[in-house]
Amino acid sequence: MAYRIPFNRPSIVGSELAYIGEALERGHISGDGPFSRRCETLLEQALGAPRALMTTSCTHALELAAALLDVGPGDQVIVPAFTFVTTAGAFAMRGAQIVFCDIRPDTLNLDERRLHSLVTERTKAIVPVHYAGVGCEMDTVVAVAERAGVAVVEDNAHGLFGRYRGRPLGGFGVLAAQSFHETKNFTCGEGGALLINDERFVPRSEVLREKGTNRKAFFRGDVDRYTWVDEGSSYVLSDLLAAFLAAQLEERESIQDARRNIWLTYADGLHEWASSVGATLPFVPPHCEQPYHMFYVLLPTLDYRTALIEHLRSRGILAVFHYLPLNVSPMGKRHGGRPGQCPVTEDVADRLLRLPFYTGLQPHVQADVIEAILEFGGR
Repeated sequence: MAYRIPFNRPSIVGSELAYIGEALERGHISGDGPFSRRCETLLEQALGAPRALMTTSCTHALELAAALLDVGPGDQVIVPAFTFVTTAGAFAMRGAQIVFCDIRPDTLNLDERRLHSLVTERTKAIVPVHYAGVGCEMDTVVAVAERAGVAVVEDNAHGLFGRYRGRPLGGFGVLAAQSFHETKNFTCGEGGALLINDERFVPRSEVLREKGTNRKAFFRGDVDRYTWVDEGSSYVLSDLLAAFLAAQLEERESIQDARRNIWLTYADGLHEWASSVGATLPFVPPHCEQPYHMFYVLLPTLDYRTALIEHLRSRGILAVFHYLPLNVSPMGKRHGGRPGQCPVTEDVADRLLRLPFYTGLQPHVQADVIEAILEFGGR
């Protein structure tokens, strides 16, 4: 079915097509070209990360993080139950046992108050996810991790340029993963980045990302030939995609301004409706600066959500639910997950609805979405 108003639509905001043409003219469209380095430098400077490495996806950035930490059988990795599958899958692939943590009912982030009861001597890493770009309570997360001697790996797929107590998200863990998927604020269709905040990981990260070879050292002139020196895979982003992304990152202020206006318009237009029907709008603590990644509503019941989705569909509007609880998924159960283990996650997953949200969403189109929701009312 073709929707009059899609859930997401990629936007061209600046020099994307010109940069792609430039990459073609230069004759370098494989990985680690000029545009890849431009993106990495921009991320390093904006976030204060010692090193950023472009990857083919956020999933691959998480897989790199798992490899750098030497995660393996016998290790445990704590992840929120309400997240995309690869937050857990990247570590499960290496044989780790996934331990599911429930989420807070306000921000829908990993509930840091539960961590102390989940950490064991086998815990290798804690992986907080900054849901909707709103920072987890990183003071507590980092403190728990430091006491236990475990690593923090941030899944910052939603949170690029968001902040927690004035510090950029992605800057709290020893490693952090970014996403540039089509649905993200800044996109190249498919792409990601690994932020390395502990410089000890830099040399090996370059090898793992380049099929287990010291190819980057060779191109820098550090060695006279490159060869197979470690495990690894092909995680290098094409410079064509990096060219598209560089143009987006260079326009980050205008992109964020547009998304802020969309988010605030939803919040203003739906505030009274939410109160009248028992729905909840997103909560952003005062010490968090969000990057306006998405807008969701928590509806009173699953039946209400199902009916509202169908009502919007009948108006040609696509609104979607989000994650299913990982702890009750078939793979999650193989890691010890079970129904009732994460009650907040299981409740939220049944009631959350994401509204159309993309940089190019025009005011009159967004007004149609709001009008359709108000029309549905409290049925």
